[in-house]
Amino acid sequence: MRSILLLTLATTAFAQKPDPDRLMSALADRALADQAMRLKTDDRIAMYQSLVQAKPDDLHYHNLLAGSYIQKVRETTDFSYLDRASQILENVISLDSQNYEALRLRSEVELERHNFKKVAEYSRQLATLAPNDSWNWGTLGDALIETGDYEAAAEAYQKMVSIRPDLSSYNRAAWYHFLAGDMPGAIEIMKRAIQSGSPSSENTAWCLVELGHLYMKSGQIAAAEQAYSTGIKVFPGYHPGYAGLGRAQAANGDVKAAIASFERAQAATPLPDYAAALFDLYTVSGNTKKAADQMDLIDVIDNLGQAAKEKANRNLAIIYADHDHRVDRALELARAELDVRADIYTYDALAWALYKNQKFLEAEKAMTEAMKLSTPEPAFYYHAGMIANSLGKKKEANEYLKKALALNPHFNLRQAPVAEKALKEVAE
Repeated sequence: MRSILLLTLATTAFAQKPDPDRLMSALADRALADQAMRLKTDDRIAMYQSLVQAKPDDLHYHNLLAGSYIQKVRETTDFSYLDRASQILENVISLDSQNYEALRLRSEVELERHNFKKVAEYSRQLATLAPNDSWNWGTLGDALIETGDYEAAAEAYQKMVSIRPDLSSYNRAAWYHFLAGDMPGAIEIMKRAIQSGSPSSENTAWCLVELGHLYMKSGQIAAAEQAYSTGIKVFPGYHPGYAGLGRAQAANGDVKAAIASFERAQAATPLPDYAAALFDLYTVSGNTKKAADQMDLIDVIDNLGQAAKEKANRNLAIIYADHDHRVDRALELARAELDVRADIYTYDALAWALYKNQKFLEAEKAMTEAMKLSTPEPAFYYHAGMIANSLGKKKEANEYLKKALALNPHFNLRQAPVAEKALKEVAE
């Protein structure tokens, strides 16, 4: 698989004689943007709402408000903000079908909605209109990653980095390097993303949390904890930062601190991943009542998803499979996810759900797809080892389980001990 070449220089726009009126307007917009980026997202939303009310015919302000709502989704995972953004953009496009600013933002909305094929279509159209706009190559690459077209995604990301080497392009390049098996390269490029900085503190915090995840996957627990802690300092109250910190603390055996961190994350956003982590932590600490409450919460989240016509959720599929709870539902969710995206993480979730439903040959086939890039994901090797063992392939199981534990012997509070026990059995 071809690696991304990280270019150090961005392309420059063609020089042209500036129009004085447009130049003054651009300077005013830049001043407004600089002022806005120093504000908290809620304050930015309030400011743009006021501007929309004051100048309802200026579609630019509508787009800025939509962009702020999208940022709010990133910070809170409250998708009601995404609906607001989408409605604004639909109105803008209905008034001006060629409004480039709105069309760009529409791609990001559809990415959040997991309409990846549509995003790829939109991004290709916009890249044709504006080939030197790195944004479109980024959304195209994101969509292609999710649909499993890794070669084409590499080309899109390469173009993005070449045009504009910054936090946004570097963090994508880092993720691709990790997927392609280059952990050292991924870590160094993610550091470059962080060093590039961003006007949005949440964006920088996001990269710090991603760096923490890379450290965790490679067993560098202390470095991971530092990255997560820095992310929380950069963007106070950042729930992914607290969740990452909780995982690092759990890996260090500090269950009490891990519980406190995950409780902070859950208080901000009640994601099923946080409930699953708290279930494991409460179980280890002997608090079976609180553990049971967390599993009940996971079921409630699933019920709410079904009521909202949600069919696919690979995170929930993994959680159910990990905990041997409603494994038939896990398989249903994983199979539905494959209809939405066909990346290696979806195949991994499907393989694990199939394994838990004792469909071992099908699980092996799906796991082969998940492992095709040699991604250094400890859970992948753990799942592959357990599936191989179920089929009597002791040698393969031994190799996979060793690899999982070599990457990070504490990759999961609940699953790592299972991997250790299975490794001892296949080694006998």
